[in-house]
Amino acid sequence: MASTSAVPVPASHLDAARDAEPATRAANEAMAARLPFDETGDFEAAQRGLIAPVPDGMVRAANGSVLWNLGEYAFIDGELAPATVNPSLWRIARLNMANGLFKVTERLYQLRGFDISNMTVIEGDSGLILIDPLTTAEVSRAALAHYFAHRPRKPVVAVIYTHSHVDHYGGVRGVVDEADVKAGKVAVIAPAGFMEAVTGENVLAGLPMARRAQFQFGTMLPRGPRGQVDAGLGKSVARGTLGLIAPTLSIVQPVEEHTVDGIRIVFQLAPETEAPAEMHMFYPQLSVLNMAENACPLLHNFIPLRGAVARDPRIWAKYIGDAIAMYAPASEILIGQHHWPVWGRAAILDHLEAQRDLYKHIHDQTLRYMNKGWRPAEIAEAIDLPPGLATRWSVRGYYGSVSHNVKAVYQRYLSWYDANPCNLHPLPPAPAAAKFVEYMGGAAAVVAKARADFARGEFRWVAQVMKEVVYAEPGNEEARALCADALEQMGYQAESATWRNAFLYGAQELRHGVFGLSARLAVGADMLSGLSTDTFFDMLAIRLDASKAAGRSMVVNWHFTDRDERLALTLSHSTLTHRLGEWSDRASATIVTTRATLDAMVLGKTRPAEAVQSGALRIDGDAASLALLFGMLDTSTNLMFDILTPGEGRG
Repeated sequence: MASTSAVPVPASHLDAARDAEPATRAANEAMAARLPFDETGDFEAAQRGLIAPVPDGMVRAANGSVLWNLGEYAFIDGELAPATVNPSLWRIARLNMANGLFKVTERLYQLRGFDISNMTVIEGDSGLILIDPLTTAEVSRAALAHYFAHRPRKPVVAVIYTHSHVDHYGGVRGVVDEADVKAGKVAVIAPAGFMEAVTGENVLAGLPMARRAQFQFGTMLPRGPRGQVDAGLGKSVARGTLGLIAPTLSIVQPVEEHTVDGIRIVFQLAPETEAPAEMHMFYPQLSVLNMAENACPLLHNFIPLRGAVARDPRIWAKYIGDAIAMYAPASEILIGQHHWPVWGRAAILDHLEAQRDLYKHIHDQTLRYMNKGWRPAEIAEAIDLPPGLATRWSVRGYYGSVSHNVKAVYQRYLSWYDANPCNLHPLPPAPAAAKFVEYMGGAAAVVAKARADFARGEFRWVAQVMKEVVYAEPGNEEARALCADALEQMGYQAESATWRNAFLYGAQELRHGVFGLSARLAVGADMLSGLSTDTFFDMLAIRLDASKAAGRSMVVNWHFTDRDERLALTLSHSTLTHRLGEWSDRASATIVTTRATLDAMVLGKTRPAEAVQSGALRIDGDAASLALLFGMLDTSTNLMFDILTPGEGRG
C-alpha cells in the first residue's frame, strides 16, 4: 500500500508572508458587500443532527504521529474574515469545520470532518453499509470507531464506492478485511468502469498529478490567515495509508436496483461527470437521494488543477436532470459525499435545479462565445454567473471556478490550440522568456516597471511578467520575490480554495525552494495488484527510456499462471506494444510467472534474477531478455520536479 504524507512546514514560512495590500483589501471588501452574508441557513444545516464531534479533532497513527488535526484550523473562529482571506472563502472555511458523527435520518448517519470527504453509514437489517470509506485506512478506522462509540456495534456487510477518486475508496482497509470480502461476508459495490478509471488516472499520470495536487490542496502550506484555510470540498486531505479492494459487484445498467441487507438501493450511473466512473443512489425506504459528488453546494471542477481528462458539463447537467425527474419527487433528504445535507422536497428541487443550470450555463455560454471565434482567456473574462445564480451560496466557486471551467470546455471541444498559427510552434518557456526579457530591456528594467504595477494593484500582470524573468534568470532573487508577492496577493483575493492554495504555494516555493521529498513510486501494491494486465503493460511502456531502446527489437511471450493470461510483448522503434491473449511464433523468449511476481519486481521487492533463482519465474529461450527489458525502463521517480522555475534538462 502507498502512503500520503506531508512535510512539516516551518512557522517561518508564514512569517515571510506579506499582509494584504490596499488593492486586496478593497477587492475583499467589495466581495463582502455584494453577497448575502446575513443568510445563516447553511450553518444550521451543517450542524443539524450532530451527535458528537471528532474526538480531540484529531486522528493519530499507531506510532502516535498526527495524520489529521482540525486544531490547526482553530484560527477560523469568527464571522469577520481577515483581510488576507476572501470573505466568501472564509464562510465556506467556517462551514467546513462542522465535524463528527451526524444522524441524518433513521438508519442513516454520516461521519464528517475526519477527512476531506464524508463516510455515510446505513444501518441494514443485520449489519452496516458503508459508503465511501475516506482516503486512508487510519482515518476511516477512527471514523468507524467513533460511530461505534455512539451506535450499536454491527458487522460491516457492504462497502459502496460512489466513484473513482481516492478520497472515496482509499481507506477501505481501515473498515473491512479483504479476507471477509473474499469469503463473501462483505460485498464491495462500485460503478461500471471503476477499476479502469482508478488505475488509468492514478497510474499512467499519477506522479505529475500528485505533484500538481500539492498546489491544488495546499497540503504543504502552513495553516493560517496567510496560509491554507480550506480545500473547498473540506479542510484538506487526510494523511496515512492508502488501499484498494476490488469491487465484487459492478453496477452496469443505467438504472439498477439491489437490496443490500434489507435496504433497497436504486443506483443511477453518471459516468464522465465529476469522475469517469460515478453513480448516484436513491434509498426508497429512507426517502434519501445520494448525489455522490455531483451536486455539492459549490461550483465543481470541469478540470481540477491537479490535472485530469476534461469533464463533460453537458452530460453532468443531464444526469442531474435525470435524478430530478426520477427521484426528487420522492426524496425528503439530499445527501452527498462532501458537505452537509439538504432537507425538504422543495429545497432539494431548488438545489438540484440550480446545480443543473450552473453546469449547463457555463457549458452553453462558453460554446456561444467559441462560435463567435473568441479565445479561452477572452471567454473566461466575459462569462459570469447569471442573476439568480450569481449571489447564491451553493454555486460559488470554492473548488472549481468559472474562469478555469470555461477553459476546460474550450479544451474539450477545440483542444489546447487557439487556431492562431503564431501559437502553433512557439519556443519552449525558458528560451522564450530569455528573448522576452531581452526585448523588454533586461531584467532590471522589467522588475522596475513591475514594481510600479504592483503598487497599483496589478497583481495578475506582475505575476505574468515576473514569470518570464524567473524563467529567463531562475537565480534572480528580486524577480522571484516580486513574483511571490504578486501570487500571494492573488491568493488573498481568491474565492476558490484551490486557486488560493495554488497561488500561495507558488509563492512559498519561489521564496523557500522546492521541498526535498524522497523519491517514491506513483503506485502502491494495492493499486498495482488491481491493475488489469493490459493496463500494467501500458504502465511499463510509458517507463521505456527511448534512448536506451534505440536500435533494439524483440518479442517476448508472457504467461501469467495465476490469472491464466497470455500476452505477446513487442519492442520496436523504441516503443513497447502488447497484445493480450496472443502468442507470437517470433518470440525470442517465453516468460512463465505470476502477476504477483511481476508486481513485486516493479515494486522493487525482488529482482528478476532473484525471481528466476527462487523458481517464481521461468524463462524459456533468451535468458537475457528480461534483464534487458528492465534495464531499459526509466527508474526516475522524482515527485518534486520544478514548476515555478524552468528545471534542468528542459528546453
